[in-house]
This record gives sequence, C-alpha cells and structure tokens, in this order.
Amino acid sequence: MDQPEFPNKLYFRIGEVAKTVGVKPYVLRYWETEFPILKPGKTPSHHRLYRRRDVELLLEIKRLLYEEGFTIAGAKKQLKDTEASPPQPPQDQIPPPTSPELEGTEQIVQLPEAVTLEPTSDKRQLLREIRDDLQVLYKMLENKSA
Repeated sequence: MDQPEFPNKLYFRIGEVAKTVGVKPYVLRYWETEFPILKPGKTPSHHRLYRRRDVELLLEIKRLLYEEGFTIAGAKKQLKDTEASPPQPPQDQIPPPTSPELEGTEQIVQLPEAVTLEPTSDKRQLLREIRDDLQVLYKMLENKSA
C-alpha cells in the first residue's frame, strides 16, 4: 500500500491524523494507550499534537493490524523487534571507514544527488514553517512556565 501524502509540517492535530491514517480519532486515542511508543505532545489546552514520526508510526500500526492481521500484542512485538534492529542504510550511503593511516588526509565525500546546497523556494518555505512552529512552541513553553 502506498503511503498517503500528508502536509510537510512539524505537528498535526488529531483530526488531520485521523483522516491521513484512515481511522476515527477514538481509535488513535486507544492506540496511544496500547502502544507506549506513541506519545503525542499536548498543547496547554490539552489538544494532541502528533509529530511526523508519530503519523508514520500510526500508519505502520494500522498496516500491521488491518492488513497483516496482527493482534495488538503481535503488533507491539513486531514494532519492538523492528525498533531493536534498525534498517541498514544502502551500501552507497554508508560512510567510509576511518583508519589511523587516513588521519591528516583529505577524504572525498559524495553527497547523494538529491542534496543540494543551494536554497530553493521549497526549502525556504519549509524553513519558514519550521521557524513558525518553533515560535509557537516557544510561546507555549513561555505560557506554561508563567
């Protein structure tokens, strides 16, 4: 199954996540109680804020439960096993080993083709959104400590 597209932002409210994942909000709240790895943040008004990682995890939980037919306990075990053995990066992205005889010599590191150092309008927009999200979080933290 293809991953659904979701907006490129840092935090998502429960309604957005429910639509993206394709389940009702009460299912997401239930999964939070069953999967301790799921810990969405909360605003001062107790609204849930899911990170992109949380949404990806929820999509994986849904796949395990609905498509693979796992029970809740089986899905927990599967996620734990997957977390214990992180996927290895492709061979062409593994950094070269360092050795004492290479000290003081220049190493050539090739960047993947997708990485460019020139800022594009998409990257600028993403940075603006990150800055705005960080400002919101800063204000939330300021209000909490006051």
